[in-house]
Amino acid sequence: MDELDRRIIAFLQLDGRASNVEIARALGVAEATVRKRIERLLAEGVIRIVAIPSVDKLGLEVETVILLKVEPAQALRIGEQLAAMKEVRAVRYTTGEYDLIVEAVFPSNEDLLHFLTNRLASIPGIRATATSYVLKSIKQHCDWILPREGPPLILVVDDDPDFVEFTRMVLEKAGYRVIAAANGEQGLQAMRQEQPDLVILDVMMSGILDGLNASMRMRTVQGLEKTPILMVSSITSSDYAAMFPTDEYVPVESFLSKPVSPEQLLSEIQRLLP
Repeated sequence: MDELDRRIIAFLQLDGRASNVEIARALGVAEATVRKRIERLLAEGVIRIVAIPSVDKLGLEVETVILLKVEPAQALRIGEQLAAMKEVRAVRYTTGEYDLIVEAVFPSNEDLLHFLTNRLASIPGIRATATSYVLKSIKQHCDWILPREGPPLILVVDDDPDFVEFTRMVLEKAGYRVIAAANGEQGLQAMRQEQPDLVILDVMMSGILDGLNASMRMRTVQGLEKTPILMVSSITSSDYAAMFPTDEYVPVESFLSKPVSPEQLLSEIQRLLP
């Protein structure tokens, strides 16, 4: 895959129902290019476009992980038998202490008990089991974003061309890739299109609180809500300092006041990037 393939996949991960026209417009390419790319990715089995149900919305309140020790010669047969059961979401054959890992969901504890003591217990070749409740899913398979190849991509959103050029020189010298936008609206469009690893965001651009508003909107966009934001602004030393909500929640990971030194900027970026 090349970079365009990855960007198309990233867009579909955010919205699997997006049309080819929408994707093409967002990525700045022809609709026919997107259509041919998606057809190839589907034909080669690189991606599948599927609906992923939210089990908690379907009344399946008990989510479990069941670990199984089985007779080695029967592991594949047991795995296939488990995979055919309607309660089972996934079955994996693994190395280590346990041979099979099963993810299953149930309407109630009684249904789980019946599954363990009747259906599971009736399968020959199972030597031992361990069952764990899933209390909360922090990240699921569908939340995983295809990793970008190459160094981290940083988006600089600032209407001061001198600051943008200064930042670009500092970051590219340190090995980062850099793209830029001149205001909050352009920044949001670039965020959706490019999926940067980190955003450097000014506050005062097309409006006094343009960057602050952009950061709040960014946190509502699927796929961008966890992207770290480093806000870099001179607003705290300006005539508009009182307008900045220092006593309220600001949806950014860090704030630096301009001017910033190259060392300070790089240190903060290294701290914020995973």
